[in-house]
Amino acid sequence: MNVQLTLNERVYRCDLTHGHDLSLPVRRDGGGIRAFGLGPVQMSPFRAGSFVGKVAEGGSANCDLLSFYPHGNGTHTESMGHIMREPVSVHRVMNQFFFSALLLSVEPEQRGDDRVITAAQIREALQYHPGVEALIIRSLPNDTGKRERDYTGTNPAWFEAEALAAAAEAGVKHWLCDVPSVDREDDGGLLLAHHAWWQYPAQPRKEATITELIYVPEEAADGLYLLNLQVAPIESDAAPSRPLIFPLYPAE
Repeated sequence: MNVQLTLNERVYRCDLTHGHDLSLPVRRDGGGIRAFGLGPVQMSPFRAGSFVGKVAEGGSANCDLLSFYPHGNGTHTESMGHIMREPVSVHRVMNQFFFSALLLSVEPEQRGDDRVITAAQIREALQYHPGVEALIIRSLPNDTGKRERDYTGTNPAWFEAEALAAAAEAGVKHWLCDVPSVDREDDGGLLLAHHAWWQYPAQPRKEATITELIYVPEEAADGLYLLNLQVAPIESDAAPSRPLIFPLYPAE
């Protein structure tokens, strides 16, 4: 299935049958990605009287209770409600689902014990691709261990607040990254990059989102994509999500 779209007055095509899934699942086996000391996913069958929601135990159907933390148990998308007193559901701010996107691989700078992605690296990429609606950051090295890592206490790579501010100023609305947080794991609760992205509280960008803990496969080359950002319809500041990307090619 081929589609055409116009970006910055240029026409592109993409094949919707050949894309890349960037999501890491909420896994029932207790494995998968974890961060911030949050507990593992828990799933247990519903039980009431003689009924058990597990076919393997004699039930007529499977019916599980799921317990997990969206912010640390898989790919998730969050709204500005993540840093506000007032509830802002990510489900409510998502009213568009396809976006032009730039995939960018970045080698973080080493600063003592920290690995930091800088504003200069983000600005340089955006100047060659103005007008994109989403920015997808693949941090290097891109080992497959990212798909099952417990990041707790490891001080993963993080972003300068100015990096997210630069993207916001360029009109980017959706930020996707393969680390647990855009901010340092332990920053004393400042969350400077989150605040810079949402420009909160000065000029709140309620329509903007952050997606964390993605995994970008090696076969996905840097460049322009059509992003389909699917977010579970859960009334919360964050919810499990499934970003799908499809490479864009100049139309012949």
